[in-house]
Amino acid sequence: MLDTDVLVAAFRSDRGASRQLLFAALDHSFDLLLSVPLMLEYEAVLTRSEHLEAWGLRMEEVALVLDDLASVARRVRLAFRWRPMLSDANDDMVLETAVNGDANAIVTFNHRDFEKASQEFHCAVIFPRQALGEIRESNT
Repeated sequence: MLDTDVLVAAFRSDRGASRQLLFAALDHSFDLLLSVPLMLEYEAVLTRSEHLEAWGLRMEEVALVLDDLASVARRVRLAFRWRPMLSDANDDMVLETAVNGDANAIVTFNHRDFEKASQEFHCAVIFPRQALGEIRESNT
């Protein structure tokens, strides 16, 4: 389960673990979970003008990547909602997708906001580098 901040980092740097996770998701190296609210969040954040300018991309190019992610992801129906549980409503969307999709981990740079909820729902909160290491280890 990828938090939005991981996708932002994936677009920002072509050398980081976040970019490698994006490629790993597209290559079916792990089971990417997506819900409709989370995909809308991805789109809203990734197509902000300040991001597009910084990355030198057009909205259509970002949309193509999101379409590709949607085509490989496992769709999660949000049968149960836990709101408000976290300090940021957008984080609640990530948590709800993770819990409803029975995620092993939430991959994020934002550990502080997810830590309490992750303990309650028994879902690890890990950094992109750790997630990438675990994917590589499981594929060997």
